[in-house]
Amino acid sequence: MTPRPHGNPWLRRFHDVATSRLTLVCFPHAGGSAGFFHPMSAAAKHALQIVALQYPGRQDRSGEPFLTTLSELADQAYDALRPLMGRPLAFFGHSMGATLAFEVAVRMRQRLENSPVALFASGSRAPCLPRLTEAMHLRDDNGLVAELAALDGTDPRLLREPDLLRIILPVLRADYMAVETYRYEVSLKLDCPIIALVGDADSKVEVADARAWREHSTGPFELRTFPGGHFYLTDHRTQITDLVINQLL
Repeated sequence: MTPRPHGNPWLRRFHDVATSRLTLVCFPHAGGSAGFFHPMSAAAKHALQIVALQYPGRQDRSGEPFLTTLSELADQAYDALRPLMGRPLAFFGHSMGATLAFEVAVRMRQRLENSPVALFASGSRAPCLPRLTEAMHLRDDNGLVAELAALDGTDPRLLREPDLLRIILPVLRADYMAVETYRYEVSLKLDCPIIALVGDADSKVEVADARAWREHSTGPFELRTFPGGHFYLTDHRTQITDLVINQLL
């Protein structure tokens, strides 16, 4: 069990970095969990405090109901992060997590007149772009397993374990429902830097889709591409961690 800052079930802190002047909050992808960011936290543990979000309905929160809209996720994630907002925060979100991080940042801007010091949007189409119409959440279990296999972010051996799939697939279906029913509403732009990161062979996100993130802030924008597909970051964790640390510190 990883420590829960402020006893909050949403937050996981894998390493305590008392000297860090700011906190990087990490938002997992659809079907993902806080543990996805443990390697990044380990790589940055001497320089940067990292906290990852644990969404309801998975792992140690498996007894809680899923949240099936990004609006609900953003509202509750914002409330969970309020105790941390007395110090500088940066956000890093991958895939669904990037859109969720953006929505939480918008809430900060609207309610506190404040923004994260930076938003790292990884493997994600910009919120202002039309949503893809794949309706993955309506597919049967075989369709979801095929999607997981195509994204190459899950060990293929795990996809042949029926007991494990009975745990994974409801989580994935709920998250896909949140992503696929999301509708961007024109709102205040952020004023922080946005750094968009994308794999050059991502079948879900083209480089132009990632570049459109520049429309969501009046601050600086940067686009970084990496070799790989939708889960390019699993092969480039050290490089990405260094990029984040250099950007923030």
